[in-house]
Amino acid sequence: MAEIASPSATPLARAERFVWLTARVLEQRLFAYSFFGKDADPVETALAAYRNDDGGYGHALEPDLRGPVSQPLHTAHALRVLDAIGRCGGGRAERICRYLTKVSTPEGALPVLHPSSRGYPAAPWIPVVDDPPSSLLATGPVVGLLHRNEVWHAWLFRATDYCWSAVESLTRTHPYEAEAAVAFLDGVPDRPRAAAAAERLGRLVREQGLVLLDPARSADVPVAEGYAPGEHHLAYDFAPSPGSLARSWFTDEEMDRALDHLAGLQGEDGGWPVTWREWAPATALEGRPVVTLRALQTLRAYGRQLG
Repeated sequence: MAEIASPSATPLARAERFVWLTARVLEQRLFAYSFFGKDADPVETALAAYRNDDGGYGHALEPDLRGPVSQPLHTAHALRVLDAIGRCGGGRAERICRYLTKVSTPEGALPVLHPSSRGYPAAPWIPVVDDPPSSLLATGPVVGLLHRNEVWHAWLFRATDYCWSAVESLTRTHPYEAEAAVAFLDGVPDRPRAAAAAERLGRLVREQGLVLLDPARSADVPVAEGYAPGEHHLAYDFAPSPGSLARSWFTDEEMDRALDHLAGLQGEDGGWPVTWREWAPATALEGRPVVTLRALQTLRAYGRQLG
């Protein structure tokens, strides 16, 4: 367990201590880049350790999937890192898109889990099946991120069509799928269509109670089916920055209340907790620094003082 930081230290200083004590090299390098202006090269070098010869990423880059084989969720994680350091383009994107083409479903979309992971440990809520279905949860964030970085590749055409169809036909959903839909809509080039789809999705999220609007009442609000006790989505999960289309779903008061809650989740050791089900010791240990970076980036995006 990480040592407890001084309670008088700033949120950033407390988080820095937590990162140096607990994080993988990748998160350490990304933290230094994001908050102390360090160079991006060491981040990319650390990320390269997770890359496989097929162009995808594996080796538990996404902590809930263990084993060496490439997976769409690992590769999506790698894309988020490359996006964060401004290197999500050129040959890197071409190599990744070739991998995505190879593992796509007949619809041209991504499954949550490719069957190549059979025999390796994975979170029990992600079953291995021989012919996995297309998943908006897996495809939406990848497509949105590639579009936002102005990447053009043949894989994107059918994958984009799949995402539009999936998003615009949603009548029932769950928080993580809705979050993935927003990630797609925030990056796709057709902004009027995206705004209309986001408005409809926001109504769906609120009507179905998929967002916890008052953190003080979390015990009174049921979580989505299959989620861990207390595994709620809050406004900042859907709108991690003010520029997200999902920001319009919430009043200023609702967003401020959510951000206050997020700031208050920082633990005595300086890190933020994981909210999903912990099924193996390493998943929580490796997941907390990832969540901590995300929390800091969200708070900074909304102008909160980190120190």
